[in-house]
Amino acid sequence: MGLPTTPLDRTIKVRSRGHIPLYCPFCNHKDSRVLESRLTAENSSVRRRRQCESCEKRFTTYERLESLQFLVVKSSGNRQPYTREKLRAGVARACAKTMVTAEQIDDIVDAVEAELAQLGKREVPSSMLGELALARLKHLNQVAYVRFASVYRQFRSVEDFIEELNSLKEHEELLSNKS
Repeated sequence: MGLPTTPLDRTIKVRSRGHIPLYCPFCNHKDSRVLESRLTAENSSVRRRRQCESCEKRFTTYERLESLQFLVVKSSGNRQPYTREKLRAGVARACAKTMVTAEQIDDIVDAVEAELAQLGKREVPSSMLGELALARLKHLNQVAYVRFASVYRQFRSVEDFIEELNSLKEHEELLSNKS
C-alpha cells in the first residue's frame, strides 16, 4: 500500500495487523488527530475527519475492508477485476455541477457494493453494475441520472434523451400519485 502523497489519495484500507501510518496529504507529516468518526450510510466503512498536527489542514479518510473481489463481465465478453474507483468516477462524472455531495456519491457506491456482496457471485455483468447505480441516482438527482444513463445506455440521438426523460417523468408521476 502506497502512502498518501496527494489530496486525491485519501483512502486508507483497514488491515488486521498493527497500526498503519497515515501521512497528511498536504504536508506529508505523520501525525494527525481525528476530529470526527462515523459510519457511512451502508455501515460498510468508517469516515474520519482528521486535522494535521503540523499544517493544521483538514482531510477525510475512509476505512473499509477489502472484501469485494470479483470480475466484471463487459458486453464484449471481456472480464476485468472490479475496481471501486472506476464505478465512483463514473457516478462522480454524472453528478458534476449538481448538488450531489461527495459523501452521497460514496453512499451510492457503498450501496451498490453491499448489494453485490449479498449476491456472492464471482462474476457480475457490467449491465448489473450500471443498473444498480442508475436505480440509486434516479432517486437522488434526475440530472445525474440522465447523464449516467446517456453514457451507460449509449444514447446516440436526441430521441434517446427524450425517451429517457419521458420515462423519468412517468416514474415521477407514478410516485406522486401514490402519495
